[in-house]
Amino acid sequence: MRATLIHGPRDVRLEHVPDPRVELPTDAVVRVVAACVCGSDLWPYRGVAPTPEPRRIGHEFVGIVEEVGASVAAVRPGDFVVAPFTISDNTCVHCRNGVQTSCVHGGSWGAVNDDGLFADGGQGERVRVPYADGTLVVAPAVPSDELLPGVLACSDVMGTGHHAARSARVGAGSTVVVVGDGAVGLCAVIAARRLGAERIVAMSRNPARQALATRFGATDLVAERGAEGVAHVLDLLDGVGADSALECVGTKESMQQALDVARPGGLVGFVGVPAGGPEVSVRQMFGTNVGVVGGVAPVRSYIPELLADVWSGAIEPGLVFDLTLPLDEVAQAYAAMDERRAVKVMLRP
Repeated sequence: MRATLIHGPRDVRLEHVPDPRVELPTDAVVRVVAACVCGSDLWPYRGVAPTPEPRRIGHEFVGIVEEVGASVAAVRPGDFVVAPFTISDNTCVHCRNGVQTSCVHGGSWGAVNDDGLFADGGQGERVRVPYADGTLVVAPAVPSDELLPGVLACSDVMGTGHHAARSARVGAGSTVVVVGDGAVGLCAVIAARRLGAERIVAMSRNPARQALATRFGATDLVAERGAEGVAHVLDLLDGVGADSALECVGTKESMQQALDVARPGGLVGFVGVPAGGPEVSVRQMFGTNVGVVGGVAPVRSYIPELLADVWSGAIEPGLVFDLTLPLDEVAQAYAAMDERRAVKVMLRP
């Protein structure tokens, strides 16, 4: 089959690799119907994260189950499934506490996991899925082409935006500021609105992304960054600040901006994958009673409820996909996101 490998900065290639197969009784093999490029994939693409040797890449995919091991009970061949961006058995103590990203048997796509076997990356034609019963979520049916992007968004960005909002305790009547206008930030706007936020300030200077944020429920837009952006937000919010600030980028600057726009006693929900040395000021947090909560999103725990809302049309996170390319053009997909010509690219094998 064909799959994507990253060789180094701005060097992504589609290559022939061995076909996956059921190796253990708990495995499934899934034919990928759609995958995508994640903002976090850009860190190795840009050279921010090292790539010492070529490796498989991609952690967001949906598809059809082709084969299952003898112990698999929750999924069957022919099922359309959503794969969260990490592997989990969904039965260990951490999974039962809703933190499947810390599963004691969990692992990553495109890597050798605790079973000693390789799990394929998502940006390919097929994937061996370990712990299929715990990892995969079965969709009600095969989605239409119109619904497919929203279903794919549940594998990562919608659940990650939701985690930021949940971590920051967004609720009915909340005032929220979203830092970051990538796919996760835009999905955080959806999540904040879904959880009942009354006022949502989206920080974005890109007209197309501003329009999407407004469609998703943002009530205010702030184009400035840094101190100027903070001043604009505080002016909008009568100098008080936000109940919740959702940090969806992962840089030192974005974290500081989130801390600065949160009201005293407010919360920062952070989900941006750390890059470039993000830091938090403990002294500032101490002086303002602002809490910082979040981290890698346990999307497996969120997929069932979010998928139901996508299926019903209550939310439309699939709109973050503004470019669809065949898997053959995966290198162009990375370039489009790196150059901010696309919010998020869907890949069709």
